[in-house]
Formats: sequence, structure tokens, C-alpha cells
Amino acid sequence: MFGQYPLQVNGFKDLHECLEAAMIEGEIESLHSSAENSAKSGQEHWFTELPPVLTFELSRFEFNQALGRPEKIHSKLEFPSMLYMDRYMDRNREITRIKREEIRRLKEHLTLLQQRLERYLSYGSGPKRFPLADVLQYAMEFTSSKPVCTSPVGDFDTSAPPGGTTGQLLLASSTAEQGPSTPPEGLAPALAPTPAPSTQQRVPIHKPFTQSRLPPDLPMHPAPRHITEEELRVLEGCLHRWRSEVENDTRDLQGSISRIHRTIELMYSDKSMMQVPYRLHAVLVHEGQANAGHYWAYIYDPHQRCWMKYNDISVTKSSWEELVRDSFGGYRNASAYCLMYINDKKPFLIEEEFDKETGQMLSGLDKLPPDLKAYVKEDNGLFDKEMEEWNTLQARKAQQEKMALAVAAAATAVVAETATTTSPQPMSTEPSTPDNSAPQQDPEYMEQPSPTDFSRHLQEDTERAISKAAAEQQEERSPEGLLTAAIKVEYTRLLRFAQEDTAPGNDYRLQHVIVYFIQNQAPKKILERTLLMQFADRNLGFNERCKSIMKVARAKLDLIKPEEINMEEYEMWHQDYRNFRETTIFLMIGLELFQKKSFVEALMYLIYSYQYNRELLVKGLYRGHDDELIGLYRRECLLKLNENAAGMFESGEEPEVSNGLSIMNELVVPCIPLLLVHDIEKDLLSVEDMRNRWCSYLGQEMEPNLQEKLTDFLPKLLDCSTEIKSFHDPPKLPTYSTLELVERYGRVMASLSRVPADGR
Repeated sequence: MFGQYPLQVNGFKDLHECLEAAMIEGEIESLHSSAENSAKSGQEHWFTELPPVLTFELSRFEFNQALGRPEKIHSKLEFPSMLYMDRYMDRNREITRIKREEIRRLKEHLTLLQQRLERYLSYGSGPKRFPLADVLQYAMEFTSSKPVCTSPVGDFDTSAPPGGTTGQLLLASSTAEQGPSTPPEGLAPALAPTPAPSTQQRVPIHKPFTQSRLPPDLPMHPAPRHITEEELRVLEGCLHRWRSEVENDTRDLQGSISRIHRTIELMYSDKSMMQVPYRLHAVLVHEGQANAGHYWAYIYDPHQRCWMKYNDISVTKSSWEELVRDSFGGYRNASAYCLMYINDKKPFLIEEEFDKETGQMLSGLDKLPPDLKAYVKEDNGLFDKEMEEWNTLQARKAQQEKMALAVAAAATAVVAETATTTSPQPMSTEPSTPDNSAPQQDPEYMEQPSPTDFSRHLQEDTERAISKAAAEQQEERSPEGLLTAAIKVEYTRLLRFAQEDTAPGNDYRLQHVIVYFIQNQAPKKILERTLLMQFADRNLGFNERCKSIMKVARAKLDLIKPEEINMEEYEMWHQDYRNFRETTIFLMIGLELFQKKSFVEALMYLIYSYQYNRELLVKGLYRGHDDELIGLYRRECLLKLNENAAGMFESGEEPEVSNGLSIMNELVVPCIPLLLVHDIEKDLLSVEDMRNRWCSYLGQEMEPNLQEKLTDFLPKLLDCSTEIKSFHDPPKLPTYSTLELVERYGRVMASLSRVPADGR
């Protein structure tokens, strides 16, 4: 029996090759030494018995002597989902030797065929080589081309020396003018006589190093200067025949090579060599370099018949395709380092146990021994008790905070009433009365301390609704009737806003809480109470027309019974709207700073706006802002900071290097888990880009102190844990009136359409 079985990866393409090399030591020697120094030991290893679980340790690390540090081997290594171990068993020793000898003979023949094929596919004696079929095709195209000159060719002077360069030009030009002709018998085509040109013209002499213009008789493309029809016909016939022969030979060689590959693949496919099946059960994967990285596992679930991916804090369904992509290696820095195979003839290893009496499948505690089951039950009981005590304590704290808020609200209302009237109404401070006294406390976005703030804007909208209702209600002039009509007018206006499609920069939800409630389908009671709160605003008391309506609205609020409306739900909706406004402010400030290239300051605003926005969107699509937009600028901000920090590190200057690493350690690295936790492809690619930028420095020469700092920093960057270990507190937000927030947010969103996130 044995534990993990170590296998070398370097130099092999699949798991069987690794096993073959491990079982035959002589083959390993020949692979890693020169031909004249290697000697086959002939020593073989055979398994007499195999354990139920086979664990293969894939050695993907080697020490680089030149760099003086370990390096990871990223080469591709394939492994099957079903592994047959028959060829490695001692009882199959003789048949395996025969098959190995046959495979060796086939591979030798395969090498010869591949060498012959290579001569066809890389033909030539110079440094540049081409497929022979293409060479013949190009030659055929050349012979069939017709010369097309740049300008008409004139006659040449007959006084030019016939044996010189000018004579050759004369012969070529004359032949090109007259076209192909049949030479007299006994004369070669190149020596065929041509008519004497006119003696009135001179031969143009081309001087390639002193004359910039092309000679007038130079063809537009390569073509034979002269060729007869008979020559063309013979040459084309030969080239056609040779090209067909070459293509047939190439196809035959490729077919033979494919058949040999197929024969080798099927060498162990007979039933006698498929009696010891092992099914892949688990794969351990490492992503990163030799000194740091991230680990996860793929484990096959036989009940769901799928692969499960076990990461740091999540377990998700996966597929064989994803496992192959992450585990084979070759094109990423992720690859398998451990494979676990289970004997497929022993399914009880992974199957569930069944109760002998009832026949029911055992699960959870039922699978444990009695003593361990009792211990777990006792421990679970203690944990449940702790949870109940903790929940009770939290509920008591929440109740105390609620009572404190209610008392403060009541006291504020009493002071306000004392300042405006001589007969203040008594306020109760018992726990059951905050629901009744709540109308006296408006949300901060509906009641602002400054008359120039949103209260004036809201007051103007309310007065406008009352005026419109009074104009429409000529018959019914009672305060109660006008209140009902004014609420209807205001609700109609806000409903139109809620149903209108607008640009992102014109978000009506910021202008009024009712628009937010309508879009998110708040209950009718919540809408009614919120509108009554608007018309019960004390600022309306300064307008004589609105004063009576304000009193009626306040009276209606006082008459609402606790059982008619759930005040906790009411507060929850208004708290969600407060969170929406805060998220908007975080986003707005973050985008403004990003556009000013203040990436350090912008990061925290964008990070918190993204986190808060996701919490809002969990409750509904219209609870927050565009998730992809915030995610885009969050990614871009981190990429910009990473780029700036890398530039500082590359400078080599000590202050710059320290500042760059400080940015990475304090800002970028703590934010990486936020990009990994949701498995969004664009976020994952951004993290990969940032890591690759810093890993690229590993192969570069640098000062020892820089190398040391890089070595200390890289494990933090390559840590793929999604646990948020330390983080900055959210920035303090300034107070904005609704008008200021709407205008400023609109300007920021409008500028985004003009300048993309990448700055182009």
C-alpha cells in the first residue's frame, strides 16, 4: 500500500505517459540526459495490489538555478475521467511488455512518417521553407501570368552591343512586344532571332542606384518575359501532375499518421486490459506561482451526477468542461496538483449508508456512531441556546433604541408645539405610543432645517397642488375636501414621474420619496401616510389658505390607529429611501473624484456605493442604481491605482517604490476580495490583469531590495481568499438638499456619456 504517488509533469502530455515513465526508470533517464550518456537500466515497477483510492501528486514545481528560486510548471497535462490501471499490474506484465514493444515500434515508424511529411510541408534548402504543394502552385501561377508593363515600350537602337546588358534588354523587350512565337528548328527559344528595331531611337539604360524612376518596360507583377504555347502547355501539365502527386502523398502520410495514432490510443482498449477501472473523484487545483497562490477543489457528487467546486467560502455546481479548463494547465497559471481516483468496482466508498431495519438512507447525524452522535447533539443544543440568547439581547437593544428615539421625537415635537401655540398637546412616552406620535417627526429628506432647502421646494409643490385642487373644486370648498383633492393631484403628478422613462441623469426618485415608493410597489398605506406627512408640514401654517388643510392632515394622522398601519414597515421603507440617497451621494462623489483623476480618494466612495447598492438591489430592481455602471468604475479605479503603483515601483526610486507598495497594500489588495466574491467575469479578469502586471516583474533583473519587497508583497496580492480582513471605514458624507443632490447628480451622469470610464 502507498499514499500519494508522485509523478513528474515536465515533458509529458497526459497522465498515462507520466505513469509509464514512473514505472520504467530507464525511460526517465533517457529523457533527462543526452543520448551518449544515458543508459537504460531496464528496471521496471509493477503493482501487485492497488488501494481503493489512488492519489497522484503531480510535481509542478522545479528550482530555477539561474534565478535562484522555485518556479511553477504551467505546461498542459491531460488526465481521463476513467483511468484503467491494468497495464501497470504485475499479472499483466507479459502482455503489457508486448504492447509496449508494439507501441515503441509504431512510434519509430510514426517518427519516420512525420519526418517525411515535414519534408513535404517545409520544403526548401534555405532558412525560409514552404509546403511543396504551395510551391508548385505558385510556380504554376507564375508560368500562366502575362506580363503587363508600366508604359508602352519603344524601339531600341541596333547599334547597341549585342553581347552586353543592353543587348539582353533589347532581346527581352522585342520578345515582349511581339508575343510568343515559334523559333526555327535547331534553335533554342531563347536564341530565336527577332526583327531589327528602328535605328532612330535609343535603348533606355536603367541605372538602379542613380535613377529613382522605374524602367518603362518593368512588368506590374512577376511573369515570364517570353514563353511559347508549347512550353506553357508542357510546363503546366508537369506542374499539375506533380502537385497532384504531392497532395496525394501528403494525404497518404497524414492518413497513415492518424491511423498509427489511433492504433496507439486503442492499444489498451480490449476488455482484458479494462478490468481495473478507477473513476476520477476529486481534483485539487492551484492558481498562482511557486511562492503563493490560491487553492480550490473539484469533487464529484454521485447523487447529483455533477462536479462541485469547493472554494474558500462557497460551494457551487460546476462541469467537466470547467474542471478541464482550470486543471489541465497550459494557457493559464491554474492547474491541478493532486488527482484522486476511486476504484469504480467499489461504489460503497462514496455511496450513502442505509438503515438495515427501515431501508432508509442514512444522512447527517444518523451516520455517526452513538457516542459521537450524542456529543454532536449536546453541542448543537448549546449552540441553539446561545443563538436564542443573542437574538433576545439584540431585540432588547433594538427596543431600547426605538424607545429612546420615540422619547426624543416626542420631546422635539413638544418643544416645537410650545413655540408655535400657547396650548401644546400632551405627548406620551410609553412604548406603545411612538406609532401615534411619529407623525410629528418628518424624515430628514422631507423636513430640512433651512428654509432654502428642500422644505421650500416641497412646500412649493404642496402649495401648487392645493391651488390646483382649489381651482378644480369650485363646489367643495371644505378643508377636508380640498385636502383629498390636493393629495389626488399630487399623487397623479408623482405617478406620472414614476412611470416616465428618463435618462440616468434625470432620476425622479431623488426628487420625491413617493416616486421611489411607487416604482418599488410600496403598500398603499405607506403611500397614504407619506402623502399626509407632506401636507401636514408645519411650514404650510404660514400660508392662510394652506393652514386649514395642514391642520386637517395632522388631525387625520392623529386618528390613524396603530393596527391600521405597520409602523415598523413604514420606517423600513423610509430607511430604504435614506439608504438610496446615501448610496447616490457615495456614487456621485466617487464619480466626480474619478473624473478629476483623484483615484485614491474616489476608491472608497465607489467601493461603498457598490456594496450598499447591491444590498438595495437584493430587495428589488428599482431599489438602487445600475449595478454594472458602478462595477465598471470600481474596476477602472482599481486598475488605475494598480497602474500608478506599478509605475512607481518600476521607477526604482525609494520614495516612489514605498508609495506604490503602500497604495497596493492599503487600497488595492484589501479590495480584491470584493471583486472575487461574486464571481463576475469582468471583475475576475481585472484581478488577473493586476496580478499578471506584478508577476511579470519576477523574471526581470532588479536591485536586491526591490526583489525582497516584491517577494514580500506578491503573496498578499495572489491570496485569492474572499475574506475581507481589514477595511477602511466609509467616508463621512456631507449634507445635500434634494435640489442640490438632483442637480449635481445630473451633471455627473451627463458627463459620463461624454467621457468613458477608460478616459478615451
